[in-house]
Amino acid sequence: MPGSYLSLALILGSARYGRRCLAIADWAQAQLESATDVVVDRIDPQKLPLSLTDQPLPRQAWQNLERRIDHADAFVVITPEYNHGYPAALKQIIDAVRHPWRAKPVDLISYGGLSGGIRATEQLRQVFAELHAVTLADTVSIVHADRRVDAAHGFRPEPGHVRALATLDLRLRWWAGALADARRRRPYDDMPAGRRTA
Repeated sequence: MPGSYLSLALILGSARYGRRCLAIADWAQAQLESATDVVVDRIDPQKLPLSLTDQPLPRQAWQNLERRIDHADAFVVITPEYNHGYPAALKQIIDAVRHPWRAKPVDLISYGGLSGGIRATEQLRQVFAELHAVTLADTVSIVHADRRVDAAHGFRPEPGHVRALATLDLRLRWWAGALADARRRRPYDDMPAGRRTA
């Protein structure tokens, strides 16, 4: 990690109006920023000109997002589960850039109904593996999220959510530091290609 701080990108997975993602992101960001050595860059799909008919983003917006992903030491992704999967807006953000994800840790906060969004989480592990990012085992899974967001759009965490986020934070810091040290010693793109076998 550059200097003495952790540059963390907090990525919101939903672009829907009335989304619970916003309340959960507010809570998570407040907890993560309680440490003075963390700088959080919040990436919100509602604030990006995403497109379903062209490239995911216009060129200038794409370059800006690529810089933000490249600058981050680690990522926390907040995703709902829609019909046993993760949202299209989140996939567009992920697919907009490629190399800046490499050899960096990703942790996942999911929410939904009875499953707490774990099916979306497991699908995202496959996507990030293809990008050579490292997803961590520690997650925050919020069951029946509709009961945890109040009329004022505030998230009311259970004690287990607070403990899970604290664990997530500790493990993410370790991985961010370890992978940053590894990238400094040897850039990931310099790794030799695997030897093909017949």
